[in-house]
Amino acid sequence: MLLFPMTQTSTFILVHGANLGGWCWQDVRAILEAHGHDVLSPSLNLSLTASLDQHIAEVTELIVSRDLHGIVLVGHSYGGMVITGVADRVRSRIARLVYLDAAVPGDGDDFASHIPDLSAAEAEARRAFYRSLSADGLWLAPPPLQLVGITDADAIASITPRLVPHPLATWLQPVRLQNGGTAGLPKTYILATNPPTDVMGYPRHGEAAKEGGEWTYREIQAGHALMLAAPNETAALLMEAAANAP
Repeated sequence: MLLFPMTQTSTFILVHGANLGGWCWQDVRAILEAHGHDVLSPSLNLSLTASLDQHIAEVTELIVSRDLHGIVLVGHSYGGMVITGVADRVRSRIARLVYLDAAVPGDGDDFASHIPDLSAAEAEARRAFYRSLSADGLWLAPPPLQLVGITDADAIASITPRLVPHPLATWLQPVRLQNGGTAGLPKTYILATNPPTDVMGYPRHGEAAKEGGEWTYREIQAGHALMLAAPNETAALLMEAAANAP
């Protein structure tokens, strides 16, 4: 039986990755709320005019408009780009950042160059690869769910109609950090390991997180869409992260 950590009540903001929406957290959200936590899972604007800056602004406005403090801010995949920018803007409101098989960018990084120790040439090759994935140069189609660890036929049939194209431009825009980024904030990295998301470089972030310091490292035996494939395990680790927040 899976044991959930006992924690004080926390406020979670869950930021989804590409091709998804706030709906992808429904099972995780239900578990967190059943344990007394407050949970917000906004859907990012994925229109053609959307930008990384806009996504950062959307989540920042959500936090400020509701005057939230002591937040556990969670980003999945591309969502790691978003929460990094948000944390730079509202540092004092963040209790802990959780990167859920996600990008961890530094100032000036885009979704291609966030990987540790990546050369400029390698980053440009990744940008070219991303562009090649877009048939019209504008949109990124959802990948087959089997590639992100969803193999159950019923789950695939249920999830597939809810996936949406993602604007390519958001992957190519660099994040600008003007207030120290996430330095000094406690952070947890949760790596998907079955299979690992090598193509996106997330295991390299996991290795960096294992060095400790401001980081806590955890992993889940599930594929990249771990909030859908392993909601109980994901929720348990999010609550553990909240319990370890200052």
